Amino acid sequence: MGEVGGRNIGSSGGFSVNQFNSLFSKMNQLSKIFFISLLWLWSGGLQAQIEDKVHKDHIYSVRLFPAGAVYDSQLDAPVVSISDSRSLVLHFDDLAYDPELYSVKLIHCDADWQQSQLKNNDFLSVFNEFTIENYEYSVNTRIPYIHYTFPLPRVTKSGNYIAKVYRGRNENDVVLTRRFMVYEDFFTVGAAVVPPTQTAERQSSQQLNVTINYSNGEVMDPNTQIKVLIRQNQRWDNAKYLTKPTFLNESSKLMRFESFDGENTFLAGNEFRFVDLRFIRTAGMNIARITVETDVIYADAKIDSPRPNLAYSQYLDLNGQYVVFNNDRPGGDPEIDSQYILTNFYLKYPFGTEPIYLMGAVSAWGKSPEAQMKWNEDLELYETSLLLKQGWYDYQFALGEEKDTQSFEGSYFQTENEYEVMVYFRALGSRYDQLVGYVYLQPNRRRL
Repeated sequence: MGEVGGRNIGSSGGFSVNQFNSLFSKMNQLSKIFFISLLWLWSGGLQAQIEDKVHKDHIYSVRLFPAGAVYDSQLDAPVVSISDSRSLVLHFDDLAYDPELYSVKLIHCDADWQQSQLKNNDFLSVFNEFTIENYEYSVNTRIPYIHYTFPLPRVTKSGNYIAKVYRGRNENDVVLTRRFMVYEDFFTVGAAVVPPTQTAERQSSQQLNVTINYSNGEVMDPNTQIKVLIRQNQRWDNAKYLTKPTFLNESSKLMRFESFDGENTFLAGNEFRFVDLRFIRTAGMNIARITVETDVIYADAKIDSPRPNLAYSQYLDLNGQYVVFNNDRPGGDPEIDSQYILTNFYLKYPFGTEPIYLMGAVSAWGKSPEAQMKWNEDLELYETSLLLKQGWYDYQFALGEEKDTQSFEGSYFQTENEYEVMVYFRALGSRYDQLVGYVYLQPNRRRL
């Protein structure tokens, strides 16, 4: 018997060709459709999600955010309306002396971040390969770098997208991938942050209730055609799909998610720790010392300790994000004037077998190689070093592979967090998921 993909289709444990044909011939038309659908879903489920990732170790400070006139626009999530006049702008640095030819391609994805069935000309009016032409050399920096800027082209369909950057024209030589979303106001979506319905979590968690009016769409089965995703502080690693509406009225086209089982509940956490790296002539807040050498600048953060049992303290933070900015060259361009600083972080904690991670956008929420802290026997503490561009950086510590922050940081309902609600809709016969509603919530907003 022959082989398909290296597997003997006549071997035991699998169907032979005759058995498969006999089984298939006995199915009626409805069963055929169902069987093919299952095969399609099964194969789609094997595809890996496309994630935010930097594939080259010389690429730093990757950010994607809506164009804005003020520096804190870089804190905003990479989400724009399909009718928005603003564009999303991609920024990154290449620690190199000579510029590279970098290309960008957009990938449309379904709600689960797998590539959709849309062709390039379904969501773009131009050829889907763009050259990054805007780059500038750093100015008088100890570590030289080239800063690249690329405004993303406008798309014609809502949904999830990936911006894939690769070297030259070789799509296999991937440099980085970055997610972004484009939404349309098709459904009416409301959301509110409330105390959890579960009494035991009232002091440590926050619940996000969601209401959707889908009267504008032709929705035959809202439970399968509509997907709702919520996330906290722009994190994808703990984002949640809401699968069980607590109220559904098909006559009024209304669905609510006010779960009693914690499905739409997040640990509130604590305000983020931070380091202020806007200065090199003096130590900023939470920096113990700055050392300026001929070729590199070093910074030591103050030694941190666990704080799970301390009283909650309210102060400004960036909800785990960071901004590139410096106060050493007023009036300049921080994207090319800022120095890179080798920054050491320390945590005073007894040695244990479980790994400890530095969490935040600074470490891709614990996924970058430098995120895992190492035990320093001489100092009897955990430490890690990251090369950071001048700015303000939020972070926290997490314990174990589950990345539990509560053990080190505590969790308090009063903590200020930001939340997003994304509502996806798959119309009958459609080949992609539309992003038909988007809500951004930041109660009691406290931003620098």
